[in-house]
Amino acid sequence: VRGRLGKDLEEKKGPFENTVLDVPEGTPVPYPLYQVLQSTPDSDSYKHHVFQQGKEDISVAKDGWLFLEKPLDWSQDDHYVIVEALENDEVVEGPVYVTINVLDINNNAPSFNQSSYIAMVQENSRAGVCLPFTRVFASDLDDPQTPNAQLKYSLVSQIPNKKNVLLFQINPKTGEISTSDEGQQMLKAREGIQYGREEDQSTEMLKMKFDEFCPVQNIPYEENPFFTCVERAEMRRRNVDPLEDPDFTLLVRVQDLGGDSPTALSGNARVHIVVKQNLWNNPGPITIKENQKEQYPLVIAKVQSNDPDAVYTLVQKEKELKFPFQIKGNGEIVLTEELDREEKDMYILVVFAKDNHDRDVDPPMEIHILVEDVNDNAPECEQEESVFEVQEDEIVGTSIGDLMVSDADEEGTLNSQLTYTIVSQSPVTTPGTFLIDDTGKIQSLRMLQRKEHQAYDLIIRVSDSEFSTECKVVINVIDVNNETPQFEKNNYGSVTLAEDSPVGHTLVTIKATDADDPDSGSSLIEFHISGDEDEVFTVETDGKGVGHLVVAKPLDFEASQTYKLQIDARNPEPLMKGLEYGEESTAFVFVDVTDVDEVPEFSLDVLDVTVPENATKGSVLLTVEAKDPEGQEIRFKLDGDSKGWLEMDANTGQIRTKDKLDRETLETFEVTVTAFEKDHPEKSSERVVHVRLLDVNDNVPKLIENQDFICMNNPKPVTIKAQDADSEPFSQPFTFTFAHGKKSPNWDLRKVDGTTAELVLKKKPTEDKTFSVLINIKDNAGIGVTQSFEVKVCECTELGYCFVAPEQQAFKFGMGATIGILAGLIGFCSNKKGKKKNVTEEEERNAMM
Repeated sequence: VRGRLGKDLEEKKGPFENTVLDVPEGTPVPYPLYQVLQSTPDSDSYKHHVFQQGKEDISVAKDGWLFLEKPLDWSQDDHYVIVEALENDEVVEGPVYVTINVLDINNNAPSFNQSSYIAMVQENSRAGVCLPFTRVFASDLDDPQTPNAQLKYSLVSQIPNKKNVLLFQINPKTGEISTSDEGQQMLKAREGIQYGREEDQSTEMLKMKFDEFCPVQNIPYEENPFFTCVERAEMRRRNVDPLEDPDFTLLVRVQDLGGDSPTALSGNARVHIVVKQNLWNNPGPITIKENQKEQYPLVIAKVQSNDPDAVYTLVQKEKELKFPFQIKGNGEIVLTEELDREEKDMYILVVFAKDNHDRDVDPPMEIHILVEDVNDNAPECEQEESVFEVQEDEIVGTSIGDLMVSDADEEGTLNSQLTYTIVSQSPVTTPGTFLIDDTGKIQSLRMLQRKEHQAYDLIIRVSDSEFSTECKVVINVIDVNNETPQFEKNNYGSVTLAEDSPVGHTLVTIKATDADDPDSGSSLIEFHISGDEDEVFTVETDGKGVGHLVVAKPLDFEASQTYKLQIDARNPEPLMKGLEYGEESTAFVFVDVTDVDEVPEFSLDVLDVTVPENATKGSVLLTVEAKDPEGQEIRFKLDGDSKGWLEMDANTGQIRTKDKLDRETLETFEVTVTAFEKDHPEKSSERVVHVRLLDVNDNVPKLIENQDFICMNNPKPVTIKAQDADSEPFSQPFTFTFAHGKKSPNWDLRKVDGTTAELVLKKKPTEDKTFSVLINIKDNAGIGVTQSFEVKVCECTELGYCFVAPEQQAFKFGMGATIGILAGLIGFCSNKKGKKKNVTEEEERNAMM
């Protein structure tokens, strides 16, 4: 039962049972909390026990009222009160538990962990709340689970702020301070002397730099007011104290209640900021004239890192073979040779500034080098002789063509701006017959007649500001197209074709003539076919009036059985005005296609199937689809299955498994499927089906060798190697462990690689013995079995082989007859030793494991 505080005391009464009360901290006292009403008439008083840090906080009256005697504090533990009903000091009812939850009120103002912060920021630092250069931090003692401790940071003011522009911003949630967009542009550091790599900042160096600016000095430095002024300014810049002499001071505020309430409590702090000089400035873009005659290497720019000890490196961004740039230790960038704009018009250099540990001390800088054009190329005619055609009787101003000329100099500059002049015309006419403008466009100045001149030869000079060249132009005056092509006959009759006629087969040869001037666009004849939407036919011609009507695509009787082809003879040049093509320029050909009994056609050209090797018997791998163009009933058969794994339904084309598949036996194979007409089996076609078996984890890793030996006098590790017939991911890498995952006091297993481990004998042996070590080997999928590996511990010869008594059965180590021969030769040595007690395999395993 949950109680609540109310103004009416009647609302604070409740039955004698467990109760939970919410009480705000700091409630004025004395304060009635709750009255526990007795449930029996026999009780005459109450007693209570308070479980809290201060037991004087809560009291109980004889009538069951609980009173708050001291203000509560949220930061302390919750209060628990046990109440019992008494009669004559004897408990007659209870106990019940009254739990008092102390509610936090916003009575703590947030405070910064410092009243003043100092920070350094570099001029031109990138703007953005994600790129802070410092941070302020505040905390609040109120309940962090409530808005009372939800903090918001804000920037109150910036000093100085002459232009009323904030150069800084603060993240309202984290207190991180960064530059604003305006700050990125407007933050400037105090002017200072720039020092290069390995230059000290001593007074002597300052004097040298001072002399560079003021070379004539007759006054001692100490008495020169200009030098002492520079020296003081430099010392002040180097030793600036952010607290005493900041460039900017920010007043930041933190508020609780998320900063959204007028009753929010707040705290303040100051951030003193010094702006550091950013020497890492991009000198680009840099413009360099091509073919510049200078003393190389030539200094073209200089970069300066903010770290005086930075090491500079220079690379090109494009990764091209030629890179005629270098950088010196002092940041000077030099050009090593002349540049050619026509070869490359821009270079992008990337400069790195790093410390002695190859770490960036400044962000990489891209510098653009622009190669400025100079006029070092003459115009070039794109053709040795340009040929144009113009029909006779064309109106004055008719465009004849454009003379194509190029200039390798930079486009859009005076270096490539061209002018055109007609130097000569043959045959000569007065006045001239042609005009050319500065775009290279040639126009006629009068109507031309072929009977006057059939061609004109022009020499045209093309010039830029320094160079010129001459181009040859031929203008042919062609006959006006006043004649139409005429077929020798308009109907070429009917042609019968079998549907299996090959592509390229000629149906008929057609002929047409044109009375216009030979070898001109007016007499050239082109043939166009209509009535053939699928473009099954085409006319092959040389343009001189003879055409061959040929098959362009395979014929299909089922798609179309007849064609009525209309062939039109046309000139590429337009007809003269008022003239139109007539019936004499059109011919017809009728084509009849005859049916051929064609072989069945498969629906797919490539048949591939992939199946897991554990597919159940009878599984359908593929349904082959085929149809006969004539609609004949077809059947299927399967050939080439050397393993007898598959079978095919002759009627449906289904290919099913009829036996267990095994990828380890054969991973891929091919079978041939034949589709044939039921009534004419010779009408058939074939497709190859490519079958690939997917591996399943049906093999476990197995030991390649299951026995070996260890010499007592030189107990080297034994190599254990396993293999798995499966493929990835069901094979290696393997996991080697002792059986049941137990550790062995005598043996140790060390993994060598994905298929190999070493078995190491940890204790020095004292006698010859053969041990059976149980090793569990699992594949990459965790599948494996326990296998026995036998190890014979023995005394060995100098050649490293075991002594074996002649009467004992030889222990096979995979060494072949070599061990047997050695055992026979040296077997007598082992007779000198006493016979060993026979032990069971289990006892041997227990002894070593």
